[in-house]
Amino acid sequence: MTLESKLTEQQLFDQLISSLVHSAWVYLGKIKNPMNDKLEKNIDQASVQIDMLDMLFKRMTGNMSEEEDKYLGHVIRELKMNFVEEKNKPEEPDNSESVEEESKDENDLEPETDKTDGKTEDETKDKED
Repeated sequence: MTLESKLTEQQLFDQLISSLVHSAWVYLGKIKNPMNDKLEKNIDQASVQIDMLDMLFKRMTGNMSEEEDKYLGHVIRELKMNFVEEKNKPEEPDNSESVEEESKDENDLEPETDKTDGKTEDETKDKED
């Protein structure tokens, strides 16, 4: 590169790996997206990030330190396990919809009252008999 970087190759390699790993966790919905501070899931993009890490790991075999080899292998396994878990999860409903449904269910549990005297229908029927 024509611009001089003050970072060593080791630091650049570490940043590259960290960037790909972080992106994979974001796309898996495990950590918040730093751009909008929301948890979002994009399984296809997570797959691409994991595949790139796996490709780097395979291409770099024999050119990494033992520590780098162990770390990268471990991270890729963790990401793959989480990927399978997230891919097999059923789709979660939209939270706003589920809150409305919960409030409807709670209202169904309350006995209906007669609007005129505040008594339940059962209490009103008992007095009529």
